[in-house]
Amino acid sequence: MLDRPLEHDYWDQNQSVLGMDEAGRGPIAGPLMVAGVIFPKGYQNVLIDDSKKLSEKKREKLFKIIIQDALYYQILVVDEKTIDRKNIYRATQEAMMEIANKAQCDFVLSDAMPLPDIDKPYQAIVKGDQKSLSIAAASILAKVTRDRWMKKLDEMYPQYGLAKHKGYPTKAHIEALNKYGLQDFYRRSYGPVKKLEEIRLF
Repeated sequence: MLDRPLEHDYWDQNQSVLGMDEAGRGPIAGPLMVAGVIFPKGYQNVLIDDSKKLSEKKREKLFKIIIQDALYYQILVVDEKTIDRKNIYRATQEAMMEIANKAQCDFVLSDAMPLPDIDKPYQAIVKGDQKSLSIAAASILAKVTRDRWMKKLDEMYPQYGLAKHKGYPTKAHIEALNKYGLQDFYRRSYGPVKKLEEIRLF
């Protein structure tokens, strides 16, 4: 639960606010999801919180509520090849700027990400998903979308355990990676994957 979301400072000035967050910067497999949400001015929902603090069941329930209540939302999928080509920071930043430039709003809040190439005023908030209602909502949309994606991948490649670890480099995941080898959904620029590729070259 957020005490007094940052949005109120802008809503009090009759400004609409876009909040953005991502899911999937740390995993070695699967895409990055970046989401943006605009709520009606004065919107309240005490259940919305940083996605990391919520159970999977609560996130799924809130996902439906958020897309129903939001004036606007967008979820971008950034694939593994784009992440490898640009690096994860730049890939995240560019996706956020794309969402911000498309959205009709007065102000933009991001979760600690500078947005130099947007046409609107913005603020990058450290731990924004704990301070902003729309950033927290965006974190839920991104997380739920990514988890669903990884479960679908798991159906096609059950040997990697993707539904369980969601692509993070757990011990079990690294063991499966070493045993079964690389697939297209792995991020070649990430340490454990890069290391495996280098070993297999020799």
